[in-house]
Amino acid sequence: MPPALQKLDAAMASLPLVAILRGITPAEALDVGHALTGAGWHLMEVPLNSPQPLHSIATLAAAFPQALVGAGTVLTAAQVREVHAAGGQLIVSPHFNAAVVREAVRLDMACLPGVMTPSEAFAALDAGASGLKLFPAEMITPAVVRALRAVLPPATRLLPVGGITPDSMAAWQAAGASGFGIGSALYKPGMSAAQVGASAMNFIAAYAGIMRA
Repeated sequence: MPPALQKLDAAMASLPLVAILRGITPAEALDVGHALTGAGWHLMEVPLNSPQPLHSIATLAAAFPQALVGAGTVLTAAQVREVHAAGGQLIVSPHFNAAVVREAVRLDMACLPGVMTPSEAFAALDAGASGLKLFPAEMITPAVVRALRAVLPPATRLLPVGGITPDSMAAWQAAGASGFGIGSALYKPGMSAAQVGASAMNFIAAYAGIMRA
């Protein structure tokens, strides 16, 4: 199994929360990375519409080799190669593009394409997706996750993304969500590393409560 998928398996088993660091700068990346990994987060994506995203990805990947670090908002196969060259091992997209998924698979990277429908979900899995990003989650309900669970292979990773907060995770998890992508409720540009760390701990407490329930 490629190292990226080993890291994904380990993270999904311990704390299946992806930190979406949209807008982060290279100057902030190291401190924010320390705050997240210190709290126990090991899945980090830097959307490619952030300032100098490849620089931030390279910084995070080098500093936190135990984490699965990569890019979000990946739209083309060429961008997959750029992320790989920067040291990234994770590709996250807002949509399903077979060329993006296949390139990630070719490079032994983990890949979470965005899907909404059963047709998209099965096509993404056929292309080799490591899991499925249900996006935007604001457009669906936990009932959609339950319906997808009824037809998808049981081991399929389903991660709602969009508007997820500590208070909303329980309903999604009860419906069959495997994990979550967490964006502005965790990190917004201008937040200090200490603030990000506090937000990270709030999510950990909420997730721990769900698992105890």
